[in-house]
Amino acid sequence: MDVKLLTAEPTADERAAVDARLGPPSSAWDGGLDRTPRDLHLAYGGKSQRDRRHLLLPALQALQERIGWISEGGFGYVCERLSVPPADAWGVATFYMMLATTPRPKRVLHVCDDIACRIKGAKAACDGLRAHHSPPLAHGVVGGHGDARPGTHVTLNEFHGAWTTSPCLGLCDVAPAALYLEAGKAPVERSLGDVTSDAAMGLLGGGAEPADVLAPAPLGDPTKRVAPHDGTHIGSLGERRLLKRVGVADPTSLASYRAHGGYAALDRAFALGPEGVIKELNDAKLLGRGGAAFPIGRKWEAVRTQPERERYIICNADESEPGTFKDRVLLTGDPFAIVEALTIGAYAAGCSKGYVYIRGEYPLGAERIQGAINQARAAGLLGENVAGRGFAFDIEVRRGAGAYICGEETAIFESIEGKRGEPRNKPPFPVQHGLFDKPTIVNNVETLANVLPILVEGGAAAAKIGTAQSAGTRLFCVSGHVGRPGVYELPMGATLGELMTLAGGVAGTGTLQAILLGGAAGAFVRPDELSLKLTHEDTRAAGVTLGSGVVVAFDSSVDMKDVLLRIAQFFRDESCGQCVPCRVGTVRQQESLVRITTGKPLGGVSGELALLDEIGAAMKDGSICGLGQTAYAAIESAIKRLQLVRA
Repeated sequence: MDVKLLTAEPTADERAAVDARLGPPSSAWDGGLDRTPRDLHLAYGGKSQRDRRHLLLPALQALQERIGWISEGGFGYVCERLSVPPADAWGVATFYMMLATTPRPKRVLHVCDDIACRIKGAKAACDGLRAHHSPPLAHGVVGGHGDARPGTHVTLNEFHGAWTTSPCLGLCDVAPAALYLEAGKAPVERSLGDVTSDAAMGLLGGGAEPADVLAPAPLGDPTKRVAPHDGTHIGSLGERRLLKRVGVADPTSLASYRAHGGYAALDRAFALGPEGVIKELNDAKLLGRGGAAFPIGRKWEAVRTQPERERYIICNADESEPGTFKDRVLLTGDPFAIVEALTIGAYAAGCSKGYVYIRGEYPLGAERIQGAINQARAAGLLGENVAGRGFAFDIEVRRGAGAYICGEETAIFESIEGKRGEPRNKPPFPVQHGLFDKPTIVNNVETLANVLPILVEGGAAAAKIGTAQSAGTRLFCVSGHVGRPGVYELPMGATLGELMTLAGGVAGTGTLQAILLGGAAGAFVRPDELSLKLTHEDTRAAGVTLGSGVVVAFDSSVDMKDVLLRIAQFFRDESCGQCVPCRVGTVRQQESLVRITTGKPLGGVSGELALLDEIGAAMKDGSICGLGQTAYAAIESAIKRLQLVRA
């Protein structure tokens, strides 16, 4: 590996941005400007310096936030500060889609063209931008600026922005959506909804800083739709449990959270003790609210009983599954609940440090959760002596940078540790060897939110909600052609038809063509299957999955073949490339679908369909993680369940 340092020098702004994130350099050996006599006789580094490798991604993000891209000089300074070989760090910098390593303007607009936004006008908005604005960014290159000589700094027009298409931004309820970024000493990040090409061009041309469509948080009656969007709507088949504070309590105030029942669950956890907490979760039959649906009590118990004393707990807030936005609603509308649940999990399993790994496309969510952590720490609810109970625990927020694969639990470990977000082989499992090779719990946002009502109500009472095998309530992200897109909380066992009715029925043409259930890694459901019960056992029997709770409705006007091509493109782009079945299979899958949809099949359509089946089987059987294992699922269901492509 090339370990020599780069010769390009950082600008004063780049140096200041990195130092603000990492702290000032301690000597000339780690980036200091002045070499003292002591530095001539002392080598800097060793284990203490290697232990700082986990700060690589935050340092690169600091550069991007200040300058808008990562120059050679700034990149070299980060490598020097952290003693990471440039060749190694380059692999990290180029792994994440939101990091740019070639010059680009300070203003950048990410326009979502994924499934939900695509059918609600994003394609027209992107076509308008292509016709009247500069071409979109391609891997960080802007027009003719991509050929800048190494070591030079290119001057760009700070008042003229650039745009790029983007995979799902988690804003499906306000589709078509975009993410606006403006670099500087006070960087601006805004989530935008109902985007048009005219509005986008106004922003790129130097228009006024936009308001975030998700802020400020609404306060009011939780049974009615409120604006601006809190992501939840009227309609429930039972009492709200996970969403009861969203739109009611002030998400920026600890006092408001406590006034609405906050921290009652932590008090009961201390009364029950670690074993008692885990028993309540087991009694409640709480399963993870992700694709694996693993029993949470068993996971916490497995970490609690490990002989290693240093343990971690991670909130996986990197929901990047197309069509998913439930975690965003909880993070922006009830962030203290996640802080409280992490604290309970840490107490039950004996963890001293927690992380919230939140996707980079959720700026308001990151701001809200950091604010909740700061207030909890100031109130003695985090730190060396949590609530005066002699229990030490604290939380750190880490932001992703545009990598769907980092939602996989072991890829999160790699990303936090400052590496490429590539999944690890299992076994060993995270409960034994996880983050920094220590026992680690990973739960997503919705799973953690379930812990609080279970402890307050009692596990046995919570288990009575839902069905015998699928207990509790579930959050569903409803988008596409429905009257009221948003997050809905229903008891497990409600039907898909009941959910569609609560969401206002079919919009658009009024005729339902199909529903994508579970996200891009899920499956399509026909209009005659609306009686399907939304439980793990019923969906499994039907050959579909609840997945991440995605429900995208398509009316009769949608070109479903275009939707399939976008799904195939998504998996091709998001494959980390580590294992051959996924790296090659996702490419071949997309190529085959392109040939079919353009009327140029090799060996006829039947031959292409047979090839797709072979590719899908190879990816499912041979891929390291769930991305490759499920990359063919939705496409297969469209072909076989909807009979979208006929031989």
